[in-house]
Amino acid sequence: MISGIATALFIALFAFGADYFGWEDPHGRVSLALLVAFACGVVIGYRFRD
Repeated sequence: MISGIATALFIALFAFGADYFGWEDPHGRVSLALLVAFACGVVIGYRFRD
């Protein structure tokens, strides 16, 4: 359930974050930071799950 919420929030921020929060991202650095943070969270979550 938590992973579903995290995935939904990531998709919403990735797709609509610039419009909602008004950040400028001409080179895609904010999107890349969001992607890396999400990927690290997934890896750490699966590592501590077991």
